[in-house]
Amino acid sequence: MKNQPFVRRLGFALAGWRLAFVGESSFRSQCLAAVLALAFTVWLRPAPLWWALVGMSIALVLGAELFNTALEHLADGLHPGQAEFVRYAKDCAAGAVLVFSASSLLVFALMLWATLGG
Repeated sequence: MKNQPFVRRLGFALAGWRLAFVGESSFRSQCLAAVLALAFTVWLRPAPLWWALVGMSIALVLGAELFNTALEHLADGLHPGQAEFVRYAKDCAAGAVLVFSASSLLVFALMLWATLGG
């Protein structure tokens, strides 16, 4: 659906968020982790650079999780069987979420260390 008004495209995006939140426990877990990270950041009040790094980390993890969810649903819909190429694609997408999650944890740990006098 190309060339739709912005409000309509925004509606599609929000529908994707809702679908992932309702249907994917991993997305709900990542959202909870994001809220906790933001709460700690508000509490610690680090330098603006840390706000940017934490915010970017949250965005990358949630974005990767949404892409992973989209790929899983697409692959399962197109090829419901246990094809090796589907497993490969899904495992790689899950691996990407793991990479972003691990780097997010590193950013958060470094923020704690820098803010609490490490």
